[in-house]
Amino acid sequence: MNDAPITWNPSPSKPKLKLPTGATDTHVHVFGPTDRFPYPETSKFKPGDAPKERLFALHEMLGIDRCVIVQSGCHGYDNSAVADALAARPGRYLGIALAPHDISGAEIKRLDGQGFRGVRFNYMSHLAPGAGPDELRALAPRLADAGWQLLVHMEAGLIAEMAPVLAQLPCPVVIDHMGRIDASLGFDQAPFNALLRLGQHDHIWLKVSGSERSSVQEPPYADATPFAAKLVQTFPDRTIWGTDWPHPNFRAAPPDDGVLVDLLSDICTDDAALKRVLVDNPQRLYNFGNSV
Repeated sequence: MNDAPITWNPSPSKPKLKLPTGATDTHVHVFGPTDRFPYPETSKFKPGDAPKERLFALHEMLGIDRCVIVQSGCHGYDNSAVADALAARPGRYLGIALAPHDISGAEIKRLDGQGFRGVRFNYMSHLAPGAGPDELRALAPRLADAGWQLLVHMEAGLIAEMAPVLAQLPCPVVIDHMGRIDASLGFDQAPFNALLRLGQHDHIWLKVSGSERSSVQEPPYADATPFAAKLVQTFPDRTIWGTDWPHPNFRAAPPDDGVLVDLLSDICTDDAALKRVLVDNPQRLYNFGNSV
């Protein structure tokens, strides 16, 4: 039994916004259950369980049909908890693994068979460090050959530094959580302008999740949603969205996922934009299998 505090809101509200058929949450995690999938001793954080059953119930309530589960650092390189969740929703739920930079082609093929479609590297001070530039250059061709993508979770101050490497990679690159920009610094801040420049490359995708993390305000995070809206307007065919459930390492009480869904009314200007961000773009990037 895991007695650690949960990181998710146990009573999320039902969103007012009706989502289109095929709506996709491209960024969630699962934690445990730790009696089946224990955390390694080396884990930097050991949150309360956030099992697949809770995730599935949340998505049913929110009106989400498809999903990408991103392996969390609390489970390290053992992707078993995610694989277990993918097996319960084959084709509709896909995964992003954590793996060493020298992951073999055989291991990529094995994980691909379980429903994984990429790897993630973290460049955040509270998480294990990601691969260096030369390691990314060596890995990216293997990802491209497999039809995989690279997720990059980095502090805003690193965007300009990492952009020259990311811009040259041969595989799709997804920038998580809007590059973790600080909404209080406004549109003219250097990190956001660096993100806009990086997004000009056709293989760069922007995930307009994390308004609650970029914000310095209380819900509904009105200072942060204009940044997400700007990215959707600028890159209409390469923006995707996610809830970031179960909201690990959040600065305050767990966000209300229904509120996060309703933010899409401000992020997407019309139904066509909403469908692109939630349905069409994720389908092109991930090639989900089963129809909904």
